[in-house]
Amino acid sequence: MQADDLILVSVDDHVVEPPTLFDNHLPEKWKQFAPKSVHRDGIDVWEYEGNTIPNIGLNAVAGRPPEEYNIEPTSYDMIRSGCYDIDERVQDMNRDGVLGSMCFPSFVQFCGQLFSKSKDKDMALNLLRAYNDWHIDEWCATHPGRFIPLSIPPIWDPQLMADEVRRVAAKGCTAVTFSENPDKLGWPHIFGDHWDPFFTACQDTGTVICLHIGSSSTQITTAPGAPIDVMITLTPISLMNAASDLLWSPVLRKFPDLQFALSEGGTGWLPYWLERVDYVYQQHRFWTHQDFGDELPSQVAKDHFTFCFISDRAGVDERAAIGIDNITWECDYPHSDSTWPNSPESVAKQLDGVPDDEVNKITYENAMRVFRYDPFAHRPRERATVSALRAEVRD
Repeated sequence: MQADDLILVSVDDHVVEPPTLFDNHLPEKWKQFAPKSVHRDGIDVWEYEGNTIPNIGLNAVAGRPPEEYNIEPTSYDMIRSGCYDIDERVQDMNRDGVLGSMCFPSFVQFCGQLFSKSKDKDMALNLLRAYNDWHIDEWCATHPGRFIPLSIPPIWDPQLMADEVRRVAAKGCTAVTFSENPDKLGWPHIFGDHWDPFFTACQDTGTVICLHIGSSSTQITTAPGAPIDVMITLTPISLMNAASDLLWSPVLRKFPDLQFALSEGGTGWLPYWLERVDYVYQQHRFWTHQDFGDELPSQVAKDHFTFCFISDRAGVDERAAIGIDNITWECDYPHSDSTWPNSPESVAKQLDGVPDDEVNKITYENAMRVFRYDPFAHRPRERATVSALRAEVRD
């Protein structure tokens, strides 16, 4: 498989929300309360209920050399317009040879934490629904077949979460974000039945629950004085924690068709983790009273979890142990980990020596199946390759 012949679907990218976000999707009575984009002291920030939320630099460094990466807040005119303009985003996808993309939110946080802190929850629910409508009907629908819609949940109320999942599923949204550890956000943990209405709605509608690193609004604890490289290195471990919580909780047994996507967690750690959970089960289940019936925990994990990587040769080499049907690829545009605009060349190196049928599963087929995404309903396969998309770039 040559880089030019790849078909790439990224299951983890990000949108820097535009200032016009709430203009077309919010009832008039709530518009005065919506977050406002304000240019101040050379940077663009969002203001909401007396709080100021800046655009963080590392969230939008696409196009800059690594020597210029910085976490300092920035403005729209300092970042690529593809970060926030949907037409330019598609052009940047074409430049990178990427056919499809699923975009996580930015200033509202990974699972809508911003709205969960609102004083008026009726207002918060209307703002959240407006956000989802903008994302589905404007961001994704402007270029049919190029995006996988992803909703955010009203995390403060599991029944409202269920209602929103069903509402957006009727609009074609097949994925929703959730927290890797809701307990750290001040909500109940997943070991009880608090979230059951939400899980029920996701199972009923076939909605995939996406757990992104950092969706607990916390970072891995490091030693005092540790350089930031330690935190960046250990970040994927948060999804090992999340996967372990889910696997040993009642959730997967209560909801046998529920699907989770572990976003931006990599894959290299999975062979050991899958081996470890089986050993723990066989060694300790008689006194911990875990019961997976005729299955091992590793198989249950493979039945319920999908994993993704940016650059992870260790995971590619161990793809049989992980499960070839469980691995997807991500670009992470426009974050600092992103391979844009050289994703095809990067992933081709990662997949060197892998049979073509397995390459196809990893780069697009698994994502299409898991998220029920069909870009070929809008574009023939021969116009979906890296070389075909790059040929469409205007400049």
